[in-house]
Amino acid sequence: MTLPPIWVRRLVIAPAVVVLAFVLLTTLPVWLLIALAVSPLVPGRLRVPRVVFLGIVYLVWDALALVLLSVIWVASGFGWRIRGPWFQRAHYVMTGRFLSVLFWFARWSLHLEIDVVGTDPDTAQPGRPEIVVSRHAGPGDSFTLIHALVNWFAREPRIVLKAALQWDPAVDVLLNRLPNRFISPGRTGTVTLEEQIGDLATGLDHNDAFVIFPEGGNFTPRRRVSAIARLRARGLGDLAVKAEGLRNLLPPKPGGLLAAIEAAPDAGVIFVAHTGLDRMLSVSDVWRELPMDKKLVMRFWSVPPEEVPAGEQERIDWLYDWWARIDAWIDEHRPAPRPLWTPRGQPPSAR
Repeated sequence: MTLPPIWVRRLVIAPAVVVLAFVLLTTLPVWLLIALAVSPLVPGRLRVPRVVFLGIVYLVWDALALVLLSVIWVASGFGWRIRGPWFQRAHYVMTGRFLSVLFWFARWSLHLEIDVVGTDPDTAQPGRPEIVVSRHAGPGDSFTLIHALVNWFAREPRIVLKAALQWDPAVDVLLNRLPNRFISPGRTGTVTLEEQIGDLATGLDHNDAFVIFPEGGNFTPRRRVSAIARLRARGLGDLAVKAEGLRNLLPPKPGGLLAAIEAAPDAGVIFVAHTGLDRMLSVSDVWRELPMDKKLVMRFWSVPPEEVPAGEQERIDWLYDWWARIDAWIDEHRPAPRPLWTPRGQPPSAR
């Protein structure tokens, strides 16, 4: 679906979200009563009330963010100083606070636990910028990674994101005010994606973290087969063979990472793996998995800048080697599947 122009997103969609959130919040008891009445007709333990409650919470969360962003915009002189250091920092602080609230609700209502193991990006070398390279596995992984970087490691992320995420009004306004890039496949005008990424990674300071997802999308078996076929069609048989050994990841697209390393040669590189929400790639997946009762395990590996290979082909091989390591780690730490039957003798769909 084509993204509407910015004036439609700002003057129509954003105000509509605020109004809708107000209406739903003031009538929340009614919606919960309806959801409770429907709940016995749907398999799952209070599945409908959970979905209704979380949907309204997220909409209100989005609306409150939009209201606060409007206040900041006015305080900055109606956008005059919005790019200044103080207001940029205010947006990062706001990001951290709102993500903390969102994940508090996730822990409370979904019993979602996040466990981070491995290198702390700040203890790798304090005061050094980092390029954070992460797998892509579901709609929640970006939120989780940014939550970790902002709230646990005191980093200011610069993120390469899909343009479609601008359908969310708060994400649209907030991240477009900060140094991020919303990109679409192919070219934007005469500027390649690699050039956009290189521009974004230029000038990283001591607490910045440049975040990139080299797979370009969520893993599915069909996408894996298609990606391997594209590598072979481009004459990259050696990389196709390496990609065939990946069971949980799509083959990485190295162009963006290579551009970031060239633009920020003094930055370390941190590879991120996570598992626990791998099967939640769509709204229907989230519906099926409720209630979650899940643990998301994240692993960080830090590579200092002096250990990053110098040549282009060496860097591509190095990236694929890391991808194989992450793939093996996911195999070792993937949560056990749910039992076919619960202790009460009910199938999982009835939980």
